[in-house]
Amino acid sequence: MGASDSDLDNIFESKKRVKNPLVPIGNSQLGQKLMRARVVVQGATVALMVGTAYYYGEKF
Repeated sequence: MGASDSDLDNIFESKKRVKNPLVPIGNSQLGQKLMRARVVVQGATVALMVGTAYYYGEKF
């Protein structure tokens, strides 16, 4: 492709330096809780989508 390995490394390094405002550095407990909450909410979203598709699929 067009990008070399060093270009990709530079892109990833600059992304690592960007600080996430929701997860302060050094507070890994909060980070874990937020990550688990995100996974739970994503699972609920997928379940809701599947349930909605099933519900309306029966009607049409």
